[in-house]
Amino acid sequence: MGSLVEDLRVVRERDAAVRSWGEALLAPHLPALWLHRVAHRIHRRGHRFTARLLTLAGRVVSGGVDIHPGARIGRRLFIDHGFAVVIGEQAVIGDDVTLYQQVTIGAVGWRRDKRRAPGERRHPVIGDRVVIGVSASVLGPVEVGDDCVIGAHALVLSDVPPKSRVKAPGSRVSAREPALPWERSSGCA
Repeated sequence: MGSLVEDLRVVRERDAAVRSWGEALLAPHLPALWLHRVAHRIHRRGHRFTARLLTLAGRVVSGGVDIHPGARIGRRLFIDHGFAVVIGEQAVIGDDVTLYQQVTIGAVGWRRDKRRAPGERRHPVIGDRVVIGVSASVLGPVEVGDDCVIGAHALVLSDVPPKSRVKAPGSRVSAREPALPWERSSGCA
């Protein structure tokens, strides 16, 4: 129950349009996130079909947040707007991450994935306190370090060091600016 309250608190902190606990409860990504948590446990027990059914229900109810039940998601994930967000099977997402609409955290494609050795990672690892902007894609077995900002429409195909900023077009990397006010108030470094 603690994580449910924590999720609602994050919505209140990070969504300027939410002014009450009731409004926070209506955040579109919450059904997908909550069903994912249940589905992830079921998936780990080997019940893949049932887990996929649960995440499908989450995608329908949330309006398009597609989280594979195999993905590992840390605490206090916030998905602003939620529409068309995709999180792949082997993705790992740290704590206090913020994703905006149309973000993809996925593989580079089946042609390359078929050539990978069995068990080789196909999806990204996202560190703690990372912000990924609108329509950004982080693809393949890359690592995004803690405290990074991936800008809107960026395409990330290689590792990003901690405290970096990736801007579109391309993957130009530079030092990250100081923390945003909401990051400081929620206990993020």
